[in-house]
Amino acid sequence: MNWANRLTLSRLALTVLFVMALSSPWRYAHTTALVTFLDPLVDKVMIAAAFISLVPLRAIPAWAATVVVGREFLITGLRLMASTQGHVLSAERLGKHKTSWQIITVIFFLTLLAIAEWSGKSASSEWWNRAWNDAGAVLVWLTVALTLYSGLGYAWRHRAVVTSEV
Repeated sequence: MNWANRLTLSRLALTVLFVMALSSPWRYAHTTALVTFLDPLVDKVMIAAAFISLVPLRAIPAWAATVVVGREFLITGLRLMASTQGHVLSAERLGKHKTSWQIITVIFFLTLLAIAEWSGKSASSEWWNRAWNDAGAVLVWLTVALTLYSGLGYAWRHRAVVTSEV
């Protein structure tokens, strides 16, 4: 097995471990999810899994997770269509900023979950609730806005791919 396949399989295994940990009631599961997410192999699958897995924990609204995952499908679809036409659509700077904010948002919520786990207070303190509800909401809105803006702009700039005018 070559290195690219090994890397892909390890990413898949980490994503499965991440989702299991975030969905699990066992002790320090959220800390395990945080450590797994911080692995340098984080990619689109892990980001999508994180946003989806944070929905039942009421960290991320379902509509926000849908926007994040939908944008990735849109851009991946455009890139696949372009590749069948012999073109490569490279990543743009705004897309990299979007990814950074997505990662920051996920790490923020995972860190709060891990803090609650280690403190044993089950997220009952005022500062924790304010961080989760107020700062978390700001991060989600910022992330969704960047996700939409970068995705729609990218799709608009490469709209010729869809009409086969490339």
